[in-house]
Amino acid sequence: MNVEIVGSSIEVDESLVAEPVDEIRSQVADYASGDRRTFDLTVAFPDGTTGDVMRAMCEIPYGETRSYGELAAELETAPVAVGGACGRNPVPVIVPCHRVVGSDGGLRGYSGADGVRTKRRLLDLEASTRGTRPVQSRLSSEW
Repeated sequence: MNVEIVGSSIEVDESLVAEPVDEIRSQVADYASGDRRTFDLTVAFPDGTTGDVMRAMCEIPYGETRSYGELAAELETAPVAVGGACGRNPVPVIVPCHRVVGSDGGLRGYSGADGVRTKRRLLDLEASTRGTRPVQSRLSSEW
Protein backbone atom coordinates (compact mmCIF):
# COMPACT_ATOMS: atom_id res chain seq x y z
CA MET A 1 0.00 0.00 0.00
CA ASN A 2 1.04 3.61 -0.48
CA VAL A 3 0.58 6.36 2.09
CA GLU A 4 0.56 10.02 1.15
CA ILE A 5 2.65 12.23 3.40
CA VAL A 6 4.69 15.44 3.04
CA GLY A 7 3.90 15.61 -0.67
CA SER A 8 5.16 12.08 -1.39
CA SER A 9 3.66 8.66 -1.80
CA ILE A 10 5.58 6.16 0.34
CA GLU A 11 5.21 2.41 -0.09
CA VAL A 12 4.49 0.54 3.15
CA ASP A 13 4.30 -3.26 3.27
CA GLU A 14 1.01 -3.61 5.12
CA SER A 15 1.46 -7.39 5.37
CA LEU A 16 3.98 -6.74 8.16
CA VAL A 17 1.52 -4.68 10.21
CA ALA A 18 -1.13 -6.51 12.22
CA GLU A 19 -3.71 -3.72 12.14
CA PRO A 20 -5.99 -3.13 9.13
CA VAL A 21 -5.05 -0.77 6.30
CA ASP A 22 -7.60 1.84 7.43
CA GLU A 23 -5.93 2.02 10.85
CA ILE A 24 -2.46 2.35 9.29
CA ARG A 25 -3.68 5.18 7.05
CA SER A 26 -5.43 6.88 9.97
CA GLN A 27 -2.31 6.83 12.15
CA VAL A 28 -0.09 8.08 9.30
CA ALA A 29 -2.57 10.92 8.68
CA ASP A 30 -2.47 11.80 12.40
CA TYR A 31 1.34 11.79 12.26
CA ALA A 32 1.32 14.00 9.16
CA SER A 33 -0.95 16.53 10.85
CA GLY A 34 1.26 16.64 13.96
CA ASP A 35 -1.32 14.91 16.15
CA ARG A 36 0.71 11.70 16.59
CA ARG A 37 4.34 11.23 17.59
CA THR A 38 4.42 7.45 17.93
CA PHE A 39 2.61 4.72 16.09
CA ASP A 40 0.44 2.24 17.96
CA LEU A 41 0.85 -0.49 15.36
CA THR A 42 2.14 -4.04 15.69
CA VAL A 43 5.00 -4.56 13.23
CA ALA A 44 6.47 -7.99 12.42
CA PHE A 45 10.23 -7.42 12.32
CA PRO A 46 12.33 -9.64 10.06
CA ASP A 47 15.03 -11.83 11.57
CA GLY A 48 18.64 -10.77 11.58
CA THR A 49 20.34 -7.43 11.17
CA THR A 50 17.43 -5.73 9.40
CA GLY A 51 15.05 -6.57 12.24
CA ASP A 52 17.61 -5.53 14.86
CA VAL A 53 18.15 -2.18 13.14
CA MET A 54 14.40 -1.64 12.73
CA ARG A 55 13.89 -2.20 16.47
CA ALA A 56 16.68 0.28 17.23
CA MET A 57 15.14 2.86 14.87
CA CYS A 58 11.84 2.55 16.75
CA GLU A 59 13.69 3.71 19.87
CA ILE A 60 14.80 7.01 18.33
CA PRO A 61 12.52 9.68 19.83
CA TYR A 62 10.30 11.83 17.64
CA GLY A 63 12.17 14.88 16.39
CA GLU A 64 15.61 13.42 17.12
CA THR A 65 18.19 11.67 14.97
CA ARG A 66 20.93 9.10 15.43
CA SER A 67 23.84 8.40 13.14
CA TYR A 68 24.44 5.16 11.31
CA GLY A 69 27.58 4.84 13.43
CA GLU A 70 25.73 5.32 16.71
CA LEU A 71 23.25 2.58 15.83
CA ALA A 72 26.09 0.37 14.60
CA ALA A 73 27.95 0.75 17.91
CA GLU A 74 24.79 -0.01 19.86
CA LEU A 75 24.15 -3.14 17.77
CA GLU A 76 27.82 -4.17 17.48
CA THR A 77 27.81 -4.07 13.69
CA ALA A 78 29.12 -1.81 10.93
CA PRO A 79 27.56 1.50 9.85
CA VAL A 80 27.23 0.16 6.31
CA ALA A 81 25.13 -2.73 7.67
CA VAL A 82 22.86 -0.21 9.40
CA GLY A 83 22.57 1.76 6.16
CA GLY A 84 21.66 -1.39 4.25
CA ALA A 85 19.02 -2.30 6.81
CA CYS A 86 17.57 1.22 6.64
CA GLY A 87 17.33 0.83 2.87
CA ARG A 88 15.47 -2.48 3.30
CA ASN A 89 12.99 -1.09 5.83
CA PRO A 90 9.63 -2.33 4.49
CA VAL A 91 7.55 0.05 6.63
CA PRO A 92 9.12 3.51 6.32
CA VAL A 93 7.61 6.31 8.42
CA ILE A 94 6.10 3.72 10.81
CA VAL A 95 9.62 2.49 11.55
CA PRO A 96 11.41 5.84 11.35
CA CYS A 97 14.47 5.22 9.17
CA HIS A 98 14.28 8.91 8.26
CA ARG A 99 15.73 9.63 11.72
CA VAL A 100 19.05 7.96 10.83
CA VAL A 101 21.69 10.33 9.42
CA GLY A 102 25.39 10.41 8.65
CA SER A 103 27.92 11.15 11.37
CA ASP A 104 28.37 14.63 9.87
CA GLY A 105 24.62 15.28 9.89
CA GLY A 106 24.24 14.49 6.19
CA LEU A 107 21.00 12.83 5.18
CA ARG A 108 22.67 10.25 2.89
CA GLY A 109 19.66 8.36 1.48
CA TYR A 110 16.07 7.38 1.97
CA SER A 111 14.26 4.39 0.51
CA GLY A 112 10.88 6.13 0.38
CA ALA A 113 9.52 8.07 -2.57
CA ASP A 114 11.53 11.11 -3.64
CA GLY A 115 14.49 9.88 -1.56
CA VAL A 116 16.37 12.44 0.52
CA ARG A 117 13.81 15.17 -0.27
CA THR A 118 11.14 13.16 1.56
CA LYS A 119 13.54 12.40 4.42
CA ARG A 120 14.20 16.14 4.81
CA ARG A 121 10.46 16.88 4.80
CA LEU A 122 9.75 14.23 7.45
CA LEU A 123 12.51 15.60 9.69
CA ASP A 124 11.23 19.15 9.14
CA LEU A 125 7.68 18.02 10.00
CA GLU A 126 8.87 16.54 13.29
CA ALA A 127 10.96 19.61 14.10
CA SER A 128 8.07 21.98 13.42
CA THR A 129 5.53 20.08 15.52
CA ARG A 130 8.08 19.54 18.28
CA GLY A 131 9.07 23.19 18.26
CA THR A 132 12.73 22.56 17.54
CA ARG A 133 15.03 23.60 14.74
CA PRO A 134 15.14 21.35 11.67
CA VAL A 135 18.12 19.02 11.34
CA GLN A 136 20.81 20.86 9.41
CA SER A 137 22.26 19.00 6.48
CA ARG A 138 25.92 19.64 5.78
CA LEU A 139 25.84 18.37 2.21
CA SER A 140 24.28 20.75 -0.30
CA SER A 141 24.04 17.97 -2.90
CA GLU A 142 21.31 16.34 -0.78
CA TRP A 143 18.73 18.94 -1.80
